[in-house]
Order: sequence, then structure tokens, then C-alpha cells
Amino acid sequence: MFCLKKIATLGLIFAATALTGCGGGGGGGGGTTGGGSVPQPAGWVSGVFSAASTFKNQCQTVRTGVDIEGNAYPDRAGTELAEKNWLRSWTRETYLWNTEVTDTNPANGGTRTEYFATLKTLALTASGAPKDQFHFSEPTTEYLARRNAVASASYGAEFAILSGSVPRDVRVLYTDPNSPAEEMAGGQKKLIRGTQILRVNGIDLVNGGSTEAEINILNNGLFPPATGVTTTMEVRDPGTTTTRTITLTAQNLSAKAVNRTRVLPDGAGGKIGYVLFNTFSPNASEAELAGAMTTMRNEGVRDMVLDLRYNGGGLLAVASQLSYMVAGDARTTNRNFESLRFNALAGSRNPVTGQANNPVPFYTTGLGFSLAQGTALPTLNLPRVFVLTTDATCSASEAVINGLRGIGVEVVQIGGRTCGKPYGFYPQDNCGETYYTIQFQGVNHAGFGDYADGFVPANAATSTGVKIAGCSANDDLTRELGDSTEGLLRAAIGYATTGACPTPPPVATSAIQSGAFSSRNAGGSLRLEAPEKGIMDTNRDMTMR
Repeated sequence: MFCLKKIATLGLIFAATALTGCGGGGGGGGGTTGGGSVPQPAGWVSGVFSAASTFKNQCQTVRTGVDIEGNAYPDRAGTELAEKNWLRSWTRETYLWNTEVTDTNPANGGTRTEYFATLKTLALTASGAPKDQFHFSEPTTEYLARRNAVASASYGAEFAILSGSVPRDVRVLYTDPNSPAEEMAGGQKKLIRGTQILRVNGIDLVNGGSTEAEINILNNGLFPPATGVTTTMEVRDPGTTTTRTITLTAQNLSAKAVNRTRVLPDGAGGKIGYVLFNTFSPNASEAELAGAMTTMRNEGVRDMVLDLRYNGGGLLAVASQLSYMVAGDARTTNRNFESLRFNALAGSRNPVTGQANNPVPFYTTGLGFSLAQGTALPTLNLPRVFVLTTDATCSASEAVINGLRGIGVEVVQIGGRTCGKPYGFYPQDNCGETYYTIQFQGVNHAGFGDYADGFVPANAATSTGVKIAGCSANDDLTRELGDSTEGLLRAAIGYATTGACPTPPPVATSAIQSGAFSSRNAGGSLRLEAPEKGIMDTNRDMTMR
């Protein structure tokens, strides 16, 4: 399955997708999925479907009380077969590729989640990747925790596992401001970008960890299970041969959306703005972005670099706001940021909400996430923008690229292929499990949305993906993000000044590995790997409240 685990999160969970009126919360259903209690049909007939509302909230295990948002659970007594019948009909009504799903009898056995796993297309993209890489479900309690940006145990740093097998290689991607990772020790920050982790609580991370117990010590040290956990690490910073020992104590931390901003000389007498923007969620992202763009406007920047290399998505409305702030009024007036294409059965209506399928505009004011409703947003009125990307740049981040290109703003891509997710879904709770099934494709004002193999810089040596202006470059862990000599940012500044890509290209770093806890590689040795990220870290979040 696609990049849900591509980046190892050091205790940070990015809050993501939800939708008012489409069942994102503890059971609130959208237009076609609500409903009363109707007797189940006598048996299954291939190709014949009852309305999903026939089976909604008829649960084998009934929840009582309210969820963490204060919403009463809508559950009624039912069966697992009713839950699976709901999944079957809900897929037929709302799944984007509903005609490509093999219709099987839900009574044939298997759990509700096992049955759900079969309700998707098996088609491939031009590159040979699965067309649907995002089919997923999780307990609703976990979904709601991320939706509400529940703080989690963290040191405030993000790790990349460059090699999970001996000799292992774990580096720091970035740290959050005012976090334990940025505390000072011996005259320097405890962790910086590119710092390599050598030992954790006495265990040799690089060549040790020969038992399951030692691997668990390493995992729990890197990804603390609870606040107050104190971990000792031996580390080595990039460009040095000496080591140092640090101690970190996990705190309850939420994701920082705008991690850092810079205003830099562009080499031609002007200023270029830089914003490291790591998630369109939680809700604080709205105010943080507006603040960053106000700074850029006041500084009079004439070029803008959006660093979305680790941004997996989030609130689509905030993606629209960001795009408006870059492009300004003249380029966005009477134009749409994104329109949603549903399956053929939907017609002109949204099959999830039951409402008219109206396009997403370029939002020009605050929407009430963390900025007061109606607050005017600052604008830069730029004809082009630089976007720094990796394969962790996904969904709402890609929507910014596509949305701006749809209105004629030049997007210059610096880095690597994006993840390739022009699709989205409305998370839907039923009986304590929240399901994610692809329900729409996002297209820009020009009607384009076919980038399932990602956006790719024009000089990339590949025949797949949508090629746009820019330079291919690998993630550079030898410099801090926002440093003008860091590989991707250096390439952007160079292109802004000369219109050409750097020669030679920035130095490559190893690919980020992914996996599950304590798995074994082909050679049989224990492998250090990061916990999975949530599915909603790579989705368009349609929330409008």
C-alpha cells in the first residue's frame, strides 16, 4: 500500500481528514447513508443493491454514550452481516470506480474489514502501480483523535529510517520549534536536521538489536509510547566525526503546520520568501499560513518557495486559501480551485452528502478553523511559485500545484516525484470503524486531474508522471531546511535567478524506508521500522468548519 509509512514520525501524528455533513465524526452520515431501520433482504443477488441507508448503523456491537466531540452514537442492534451489506451498497453508491469492483456475497465469511478490503478496483496506472492505493479503515476512536489534533507523546522531531536493517541508518528530517528536540545542550540544539542516531538507551542502533527485546527498546526510544518517557541517545551530526550524548523527555505535542519561514536574497537584488509547511491540518494551519504570508507580503518578496516536501495533505479549504494568497484576486476571481468528479451514478450531485456538486472556490477569507470567519487573507499576487517536493508530497499539497496551474500560475517543481493522489474520500463511520474509500477525483479550473503517477520536474529521467517546469533533485540532509545552501532550496533560488537547473544536481540521499514494527527482512535479521502513519495524513480533508 502506498506511502502511509514512508516517513517515520517521531511521535507526531498529523491531524487530517474529516467532513461536516458526511459522516466523518462518530457516526454522522451524509445524505445517502443516513436512514432508519429496514429489514434486511432475504439473500444476496449479484448486481442487485438495496440502499446503503437500509443497513446504516445496524451494529453487531452497539456503542453507547458520546464520542470525544460530544456526538451521541447512532448505533442500533444489528449483525455483522448488516454491517457488510452496508459496505457493499455504500461502495456501489459512492466509490469512484464502482463498476470495477467484483460483487461478492457478504455472507460468505470474513470480518467486516476483510470484506471491505475486497471492495476496490484492481486496475493499474501507466507506471504499473495500483490505481487505488488508499483503501483503508481504522477504529473511529483513532480517526477522531487525529481529527481533533489530540496531542501525542513526542520529542518534536521527525525521523527518516534510511536503512532499517544492519547496518541501520536513522536520521533527523526536521525538528519543531520550542520542542524537546530543540532544547540546548552543550551550546547546541539536541537534534538538528541530518543528525544520525547511533545508540538508544544503551543499544547499538546501527549494528546491534539482535533480539526482539532490543528492537523494542530501540523502537520505544525513537517513538515514545507515552509522555514523560526519557531516552538517552548517542548521536552524530552531519559533517562531523565526533559523537555526543543527549537525553530527551517526551511531551504531549501537536503537529506544527508552519515550521519555519525565511526571507532570503534572490541573487538579483530582490527577495525570495520561504515557508516550510508540513501539514494542512490541524486547524491551526489556517492562521499559521495567513501569518506567514502576511510576513512575506510585508517584506515585499517577489518570488515564493513553498516547501511541501513532507506535506501529505489535510484541509482542502486551506489548500485553496494558500493558493489564493499566492495568486491574488486578479488571477482567481470567477475561477475554481478544484471540482470533484464522482462516479457516473452520481449525476450532478455529491453521492455522499446528497447535495449539489458545487466546485471548491478560491477562498479569500478566514473560514473559522483558526482564523475568524470573514477575515481578509493577505495576497502576494505572484505569477509563479516554487514548490519543493518528494514522494511524501501528497493529496492537498498536489491540489495546490494543480489548482494554481489551472489558472495559469507557473508552478516550478524542485525535487522529486509527488505521491500521485488526485483522489479523495469522505471518512465514514459505521459501528465504530471509519472507512476510507476513494469517492472523487479532483480537477482544476482547466478540467485537469490526471496525475495518478505524480507531478515530476521537467528534467527527470522518467516517462511516467506529469512533467512540469523545474529541476529534479534529491532530499539533502546535510543542511537545515531554510538554509539557502540546502540542496532543494539552492536549486530553487538558482532557477529563480538564472532560469536553469543547477549543474551538477544536489547530492542524493538514500531513499526513506517503510515498514511495521519488529518485522524481519529477507535475510532473517530483525529490522528497525517506524510505526505506520494514519491514512488521513495523505488525504484531502473536506471539512468546512
